[in-house]
Amino acid sequence: MDAKELMEIISLGETSQVQFKRMLDHQDKIAAEMIAMSNGKGGTIIFGVDDKTGDVIGLEYSDLQFIGNKLPTIASDLIKPQANFLTEVVTIGTKKLLLTHVEEGVAKPYKDNNGAIWVKKGADKRRLTDNNEQMRLFQHSGLLHMDEMIVPDTGTEDIDQAKVSHYLKQMLQKTEDEEIALNEVLYQNLGIVKKGNMTLGGLLFFSKHPQKYRPIFCAKAVAFYGNSIGGLHYRDSRDIIGTIPEMFKEGMLFFKQNLKHAQKGQNFNSVGILEISEIALEELLQNALIHRDFTMSAPVRLLIFDDRLEISSPGCLPNSLTVEKIKLGMAVARNSLLASYASKLLKYRGLGSGIVRAIKEQPNIEFINDESGNQFIVKIPREEPMP
Repeated sequence: MDAKELMEIISLGETSQVQFKRMLDHQDKIAAEMIAMSNGKGGTIIFGVDDKTGDVIGLEYSDLQFIGNKLPTIASDLIKPQANFLTEVVTIGTKKLLLTHVEEGVAKPYKDNNGAIWVKKGADKRRLTDNNEQMRLFQHSGLLHMDEMIVPDTGTEDIDQAKVSHYLKQMLQKTEDEEIALNEVLYQNLGIVKKGNMTLGGLLFFSKHPQKYRPIFCAKAVAFYGNSIGGLHYRDSRDIIGTIPEMFKEGMLFFKQNLKHAQKGQNFNSVGILEISEIALEELLQNALIHRDFTMSAPVRLLIFDDRLEISSPGCLPNSLTVEKIKLGMAVARNSLLASYASKLLKYRGLGSGIVRAIKEQPNIEFINDESGNQFIVKIPREEPMP
């Protein structure tokens, strides 16, 4: 980094990824800062800048040596697992600054020696105490898969055997009239049951009434008059419940009943072609239902306005995924158990091809990875406003 670029960064003040320190005087505080950055998107600690005024103070050669020797000890002895970082010295005029670039962690959550987990909150940091947020960090590192967690108070009596039989016949390529013996060992091997309880994945694909145990894992669908989510009037509003295949079917029905159809050379008596690609809607709805973040107590939202359609799913893109990467077909499975069920019971193909296929069918899709709101939003403009 050159001096001009560094001055521009300093002029913008502290952020969630930039912190100023006049000197390394409290090792525990520096450790907490490095932990918070490792648990977030990474960041840079700039030594030699006053953290209250933003004034460039600079460091003596002995200071550079002292900080450079202390940082490896802090990263290895005060942070578990060890934090990764790089350092560089940049000179502004006659003043030398030490930049410590902390990498985003791959083994989240990172903790201090007391077991405290620190995360960024704007330019500050805070100690993480919320269980759901902690689970989200474990999920991010691949140490926890929410769809494989058990749902307390459930059991084999909650399983819809017809749904399991249909899944097995699809998986084993058997005819519908062939009988398949169902038992608890089979349910365990399929990941539907664990320790006598249904898994979350099993509940959402094979139970009789999923929302009996997880009422918030549904979809809220509203077709508004106008273009504001704050509107008080709507054309259609419904709570979509059931298993994921059932919610997918009902969600597509909601789209078809509330979007316009156009005659484009079809037979006069035909329904017409949906104003937004049906294939794109299928792919996007499947993604929202299967890849949502189940550490968040929120529903998937399907919203139709006069000028656009929105699909919002709880949780940002997992791990290192970005909007640019998913457009290229890259994928990281947040809920691999759900994805395996979906590959046999939905039009889901996995492998990251769904987004590519949706864009091919509907090029004007806008993808928003809303990190502040912790949600992923898809927007599709409507060509003709509703009357």
